Amino acid sequence: MRHSIIRGAIVTVMLLAFSHPALAQTLKGPVSDKPLTEKWAPSKWGANDRAGSANYTTDPANVAKALATVKQNKVLTIGKYYHREAPAFGPRGWQLVIPGTPTGGPFGNNALIYHDELVIAELGQIGTQFDGPGHIGVNTSKGPIMYNGVNVWDAYERGPGTRVMGMGPLGVEHVGEIGFVCRLVVLDAVAYKKSKGQIPASAEMLPIPKKPGDPGIVTADDVKGIMQMQGLKEIGAGDCVALHTGQGNSWSNDRYKSMNADQRKAARDLFNEGEPGFGISACEYMASRDIALTMCDTSACDAQPSGEQGPDFPILS
Repeated sequence: MRHSIIRGAIVTVMLLAFSHPALAQTLKGPVSDKPLTEKWAPSKWGANDRAGSANYTTDPANVAKALATVKQNKVLTIGKYYHREAPAFGPRGWQLVIPGTPTGGPFGNNALIYHDELVIAELGQIGTQFDGPGHIGVNTSKGPIMYNGVNVWDAYERGPGTRVMGMGPLGVEHVGEIGFVCRLVVLDAVAYKKSKGQIPASAEMLPIPKKPGDPGIVTADDVKGIMQMQGLKEIGAGDCVALHTGQGNSWSNDRYKSMNADQRKAARDLFNEGEPGFGISACEYMASRDIALTMCDTSACDAQPSGEQGPDFPILS
């Protein structure tokens, strides 16, 4: 009888674990309830919105404004090559193999052959990437909260064995399917910091910031100063803002093919030290201007390991 009771208890606990993943609420580690106490949700786009500031690019007036800025009708490539030795955060990696040489064929009278490719990677989190609403959140007393107050325990799409197979309402597809037509504002922080004497005239990149006040941190005042230096109109609704820190030059497309193993390791080591980028004041300023998104030549766009408020305050803009 005692064994039956124990078995029954174990079965009950297992059923609860599989049927109520939300019971495993707060993750171990730091907890902040700001998303709850400051009422971050619902967003200005409504409780069911899944795209955030990308919605600004659906406004015909913003699209017309963006198209009116086109003068030279040139096409530029801003993405980076993927490579197994490319810099990446933590254990992330990228591997490509060609199954078969070639994969298939020859077929038919014209002897057709073809190649497939197998890629193993954190597809959205290495190299040129696009962060969706399910990428960055806050660990609260109610569980991990993401954009628009969505709790990840409720959002996950689960497959066999309750394995997480997707982000559901937090998926990047909700943003991607909107598309982006926007005025791109490129902030050359390297040239600006040189003009202010904050970095050497020979510097290719901003230094990695170690403490508040370091020149690797781009503040709201810096953003405004860069706009003035470049003679650009003020940042406005629907704009996309790109930050040039120079760190991307360590793995630029024109260099990587000629880099040897030691040089590639040096680029990865630099990447893992941290990165120059936006401080919290710059993020708040750009949010107040109703921008659509930020872009950068670094991993996360914000200054790391230290921002304006010190090293224990990640922004991930």
